Amino acid sequence: MSISLGHMINFILIFVFLGLGIILQKVKRFPTTSYKLLNDIVVYFCLPALSLYYIPKIKLDNQLFFPIGVAWIGFVVSYFFFSFLGKKIGWSRKLTGCLIITSGFANTSFLGFPIIEALYGPEAIKTAILVDQPGSFVVLSTLGILTAILYSSGSSSGVHIVKKIVLFPPFITFLGACLMNIFNFDFHDIIQYLLQKIGNWMTPLAMLSVGLQLHFDRKSQHWRFLGIGLLYKLILTPAIFYLLYVVVLNQNSQIIQVSIMESAMPPMITASILASSYGLKPKLSSMMIGFGIPISFITLVFWYFVLRYI
Repeated sequence: MSISLGHMINFILIFVFLGLGIILQKVKRFPTTSYKLLNDIVVYFCLPALSLYYIPKIKLDNQLFFPIGVAWIGFVVSYFFFSFLGKKIGWSRKLTGCLIITSGFANTSFLGFPIIEALYGPEAIKTAILVDQPGSFVVLSTLGILTAILYSSGSSSGVHIVKKIVLFPPFITFLGACLMNIFNFDFHDIIQYLLQKIGNWMTPLAMLSVGLQLHFDRKSQHWRFLGIGLLYKLILTPAIFYLLYVVVLNQNSQIIQVSIMESAMPPMITASILASSYGLKPKLSSMMIGFGIPISFITLVFWYFVLRYI
């Protein structure tokens, strides 16, 4: 594998827009909640556009289970890992729930897509889409919400939960894209062109949003829990998939490498928002994002070279 000039430029853009977001935090007249609008554009427009563009083109075979399994296996292991630690050490339910959710989901789209494209090229986005859509996206919309409800003091009816999941526009789009794949249907070239162009806004908007949300609370009392959460997310999770996929199953194709790299991404912003909205240690949730993203740029380099040379 080698990184072309175009991919290198994409990778540089990640830091440019990330830095721009951090700078805009200091501008007094710039709306502090503008990242919410950016998130909505990414979630309701860019992600569906990418799903409708890439999913109909995916060839169904046994290799698909590897990327899809990243989110499902990763979250289930996170659930049992932190549930065990929480009971053994005596953590509060809210702290346990916070770590399960923020450590159990990787930033497979906002950061994952542009980084994967920069490292492996546009074709690798097909694999990243599988990790994110039927993987992270569906797990967050189902098990993630259920976990948030279980570990918070709030409660919601089963009907309300199912309705919230089924009527979520990106989820509907994902199901539609899956049906297109099954029936071997794709859009006209003009529509595909428009979908691709809309999807291309993912990188600048997502990185700008991430930059606007990066905060570093040095006085926080959550440093120890932050360390445990990021250790699991950035080191243990990709190590588990490396052992499972590469060592045990003896697989090392680009699909496998992209899947493991996606598992090594920092905590998902949407998962952090979910944990915060249910009162699961909002400050720790923010710290997992604020510190996880910059630290992950170091750990991702480590995992990239492990997958390439070992």
